[in-house]
Amino acid sequence: QVQLVESGGGLVQVGGSLRLSCEVSGSISSLDDIGWWRQIPGRSRELVARFSILGDPIYVDDVRGRFTILKDNTKNSVELQMDNLKPADTALYYCNSPSGRAYSWGRGTQVTVSS
Repeated sequence: QVQLVESGGGLVQVGGSLRLSCEVSGSISSLDDIGWWRQIPGRSRELVARFSILGDPIYVDDVRGRFTILKDNTKNSVELQMDNLKPADTALYYCNSPSGRAYSWGRGTQVTVSS
C-alpha cells in the first residue's frame, strides 16, 4: 500500500521561498504519478503541479514561473520548490496522483505566507 507523507511547510514572508517534500513509500509505478495539490479554507482542493505523460512539469497559471516540481529518485520523493510566495499561496499542501483517487491522502503540510 502506498503511503504519502508531506513535509516542509511553514510560515514565510511575502516573496520568500519554501521547499515541500512528498515522501513515497510502498509500490508505485513511477514518481511521475505524483502531483502537488493545495486546499485553501472554504475552497475545493486544487491540483497545482504535476507531470505530463512524458514526464514534463505542468503548472496551473497561478503558480507557473514561481513553483517547480521535482523528482528525487534516490529519496523516492517528489518535491515542490516554491519561490516568490504570495499570501494567496497560503494553504494546506498535499501530494497525490493527478486524479486524486489513486492513493490515500496524507495529512498535508501547512504553508502560510504573511504580508
